[in-house]
Parts: sequence; C-alpha cells; structure tokens
Amino acid sequence: MFESAELGHKISKADYDKEVPDLRADLLDAQYDMGMARKFPVIILVDGVEGAGKSEVVNLLNAWMDPRHILTHGFDRPSDEQRERPLMWRYWQALPPKGKTAILFHNWYAAPLESGLSGKFKAARMEQRLAEINRFERMLAEEGALLLKFWFHLSKDVQRKRLKTLEKTPLTRWRVPPEAWRQHENYEVFLQAAERVLRRTSTAHAPWIVIDGSDDRFRAVSAGRILLGAMRKRLELASKGFQPRSASAPLPPVVDNRDVLNALDLSQKLPKKKYAEELETWQGRLNQLSRDARFRQRGLVLVFEGVDAAGKGSTIRRLTGALDARQYRVVPIAAPTEEEKVQPYLWRFWRHLPRLGGITIFDRSWYGRVLVERVEGFCVEAEWMRAYSEINDFEDQMSTHGIIVAKFWMHISQEEQLRRFKEREDTRFKRFKITPEDWRNRERWPEYERAVCDMVDRTSTDRAPWTLVEAEDKFFARVKVLKSLCQRLEQAMD
Repeated sequence: MFESAELGHKISKADYDKEVPDLRADLLDAQYDMGMARKFPVIILVDGVEGAGKSEVVNLLNAWMDPRHILTHGFDRPSDEQRERPLMWRYWQALPPKGKTAILFHNWYAAPLESGLSGKFKAARMEQRLAEINRFERMLAEEGALLLKFWFHLSKDVQRKRLKTLEKTPLTRWRVPPEAWRQHENYEVFLQAAERVLRRTSTAHAPWIVIDGSDDRFRAVSAGRILLGAMRKRLELASKGFQPRSASAPLPPVVDNRDVLNALDLSQKLPKKKYAEELETWQGRLNQLSRDARFRQRGLVLVFEGVDAAGKGSTIRRLTGALDARQYRVVPIAAPTEEEKVQPYLWRFWRHLPRLGGITIFDRSWYGRVLVERVEGFCVEAEWMRAYSEINDFEDQMSTHGIIVAKFWMHISQEEQLRRFKEREDTRFKRFKITPEDWRNRERWPEYERAVCDMVDRTSTDRAPWTLVEAEDKFFARVKVLKSLCQRLEQAMD
C-alpha cells in the first residue's frame, strides 16, 4: 500500500501559495454547509510513520477551518478512569455529533500498530482486534459518519533525515520523542505490521488514504483536497436524501403460536410472608456480593426491559435497597434528546458504563431500537436488523473488559396489564405512571411480542443471557430477579 508514497511528490511554493487561499475558503464553505445540514459527522483519523508530519496536518486543518466546529483529540496512554472501562469507551466519548468534525490523533489504531512493532499481540489476538475495529467502523459508516483515514508515510532514509533535522533545532527538538527513533531502528518490522493493519482494515466504507509526507506543502494540500472532495460528495448525496443503510435479510416466519413468552407460567406466586423472608435473604446476599473484594475488579450492568406496567421500577427499588448508594447509578431511558439524536445510536449508552466496582442500572436500554423503534417505525428495517449484531458486539466488549451484563425481561398477561392500567388511572398518586403512549402500545401487543421473541433469540448469548421473569405476581418477580442476579454474580466471580 505504500509504494505510491515513495515517489517524492512535491508542490512548488508558488503553486502552494496560489492554491491554499481558495482551498481554505472552499473547506470553510463545506464546513458551514455541513453544519447547516446536520446530516452527518466527519471523523478524520491521522496515523503514519514518525516524522511524516501528522501533527502539522492536524494543526493546519484547525487553522484552515473554523476551530469552533472541529473537535481535536490526541489520545495518550489511558488514564485510570479509562482503564476501568472497556477499551473503546474513550473513543466513543470523542465521537462528533452530526454537522461537526473530529480529528482523532493516536486513535484506535495505536495499540495494533504498537503491538505489531513490539510483538505484544499474538496473531490470533491481532486478527480479533482488527475485526473489532472493522465492525466499529462499519457501524459508524452505517450510522452516516464520513470516515477518512489518513496514513502519512516516509521511506526509512527520508525518516532518518527528517528526525535528524528536527533534533538539530531547539524549537523543533520536542517533536522527536524516544519512540520515534525506536520505530526507525525497527522500520522494516513496523512497516510490515502497518501493511498488515492497513490491508485488513481498508474497507469500502472506510478505506485508508496513504499520503507522501516528505514534502510539507504536498502533504498539506493533499489532505485538504481529499477532505474537501469527500465533504462535497457527501453533501451532494445528503441533499438527494441519501442514507448509508445496509440491506437486511428477512426474519424467519412464525411457524406456530408457541414462543418464549406465551410459554412462561404466569401463575407462579409467592405468599407475602414467604416473600418477606426471601427478600431479606437475597437482598443481604446481594449486598455481600457487591462488597466482595473480587467485585472491585469487575463491574455490573443491569438491563431492565419488559411489558408496560410489569413492575420494572418497583423491582429496581428492591435491588438498590440492598446496595450502597455511592456504588450504583440508575439510568432511565426515554426518547433520545436532541444531543443524542446527532450521535451514533449506542453513544448514549456507552457514556454511562460504570468503572470497575461500579453498577449501572438501565431502566429501558439499547434494546429500544429492536423493540419500540422497530414496531413504531421510528427506524427502517435495515437499521434495527443490524442493531442485533451491534448490540451483541457492545455487550461482548463489556464482558471482555470484566463487566457482568445481566438482562431481565419482565412479562405479564394482557389481562393483568389492563387491570394495572386501570388501577393507575384510578389512583391519584399513580396517575403519572400511565400515558396515552402506554395505551397505544397495548394495541400493538402481537407486534411487540414478535419483536421481543426475535430480540431474545438473537441477543441471548453465553456472556449476556436474558432472564425471562414471570411478573404477574410482583412478589415472585422481585425475588426471582434478586436470586438470579446473585447467582449470576457468584458464577462470574468464581
């Protein structure tokens, strides 16, 4: 991939001075048009050989364009807070909203490139990491992001001359860190690793663009031209209603009326006296597990979904009643805010992941895309179909990092739901719990049931299984959730 960058491309000072003013003005126009349209974000990844001018390009783009609409992030070694969350967490925090641009320097390719040089990753682990990156970038592209990946290249001889030149001058000596010479000494090994990384991750939706970094003017103008062309093309497509959505295969047809929900035994009950004993037992056990020294090296994410009026809120209160208030956070999920609408779908959930030893409880969750958004038509079929794999990948990343994912679907019959709805309407302090939307959802019960069954079938994995809770009797449901959670924690911490 690097052959074209070894040709010593140059641009004369006269040509540079002639072109740059118009290029800057055009970039600003495209930037403002993009901000007005708010149809897509631009994500620029800057990588390459040490000494090839990566930092200079980042600085130039910030100088040429309006810095108020560019978010520039240079990632160093992860902080304690970042290490206590999944690897990609800090990159999710840096994603720009629609209409904005983000330049990510030393990004998610830093670890694979460094490991390729040091041999830290085994071949299988490297392939797994690159596959994870490809899935992440595919998700960004399908969410509408314009992803540009720049690799700035130098030959070994040119790199040596560049590094020596920078070291000679006190004003530029700081640009040559110790790792630059280490990379130079192992140039062939690094180049081989880089070639592997770039070939595995140069895809149709996120190709690598290799630029010769030996001439400052050529490097700057090339990056500017490519960025401008990509922004103009996407703006033109956006004006025509283009949506970068993938195609989807149809779900299998329903063969009979049996499914995981109507097979539940909703007649199960727990007498009040027995409930009080069981509640105290399992709340006590949960408290002990949350204070266990082994839990400090884990995290816990709880997901509560279920039929309207199935008792999610009251069950969550029984859980939190057993926990230290400093340890957990309850995140109620409603319709996305304006801030959340301009980000990739999973962004608003990534931001709430707990640190090690912490607990996040989601009252409704990322499953809204394959439930309410699917049934109500708030997203197209291709979007909710691809959400299954994105959700599984999200939960797998949590599990890999040590976060225990426990998911509960709370279910009641249509008759019991109707009774609870009427009770809420008739009870003054419960009226806030019932809305016109609840009644509308009830009318589409069969569609929601099908969506739930598909959800459980496609997202109940070994690392993040669903627990279906018979919630017709609230006492039985609360104890089942507490007991199941304790058993899950004990198994995970053994």
